[in-house]
Amino acid sequence: MNYFKKLFKRTDKPKEDPLKKFLIVGLGNIGAPYYNTRHNIGFKVLNSFVEERDLAFEDQRYGAICKTRFKGKSMLLLKPSTLMNLSGKAVRYWALKENIPLENILIITDDLNLTFGTIRLKPKGSDGGHNGLKDIQAQLNTPNYPRIRFGIQSDEKGYNTVDFVLGKWSDQELDAMPLRIKKTKEQIVSFVSQGIQTAMNQFNGS
Repeated sequence: MNYFKKLFKRTDKPKEDPLKKFLIVGLGNIGAPYYNTRHNIGFKVLNSFVEERDLAFEDQRYGAICKTRFKGKSMLLLKPSTLMNLSGKAVRYWALKENIPLENILIITDDLNLTFGTIRLKPKGSDGGHNGLKDIQAQLNTPNYPRIRFGIQSDEKGYNTVDFVLGKWSDQELDAMPLRIKKTKEQIVSFVSQGIQTAMNQFNGS
């Protein structure tokens, strides 16, 4: 049974219009060794989003959860605790539990195919070799879910990919980080409040 059939087969009446509920997922790995690494940019963005609103995450099944509202929309922010390669398990669980439609799921992830600081919002796409996205696609049974891709590509040649993505940000990257995170958070808000097409037109290329 695919994602859509299972999600909408429920007979219980939802407490809230599903189209007004959003699942915002920041990808990363839990644990001190992974803190402030390139692969954890999803966690970093959501941490900033929550902190500036004086909110907090609460440990629940398959991840840390924070619930908030914006202009009549419900937002469930999720940092999976399953480790990166099993991120789809957490995404699927919370999407089904909260009755959130596929088009209202937004994944924030690092992307080695984009230069550092480039931010792209897309309605769908391939996993691009990213194991977290690969598992999400497998669990949802489709690649057609929105995602924000945060570029981490380096100009260096011949580096080890695994060591690089699990490595710490450089001083130069850290200096540029606040503005790029701010742009990413603005995309999240635009996605929720105005829809993906408006958000793409507003931010892609900036």
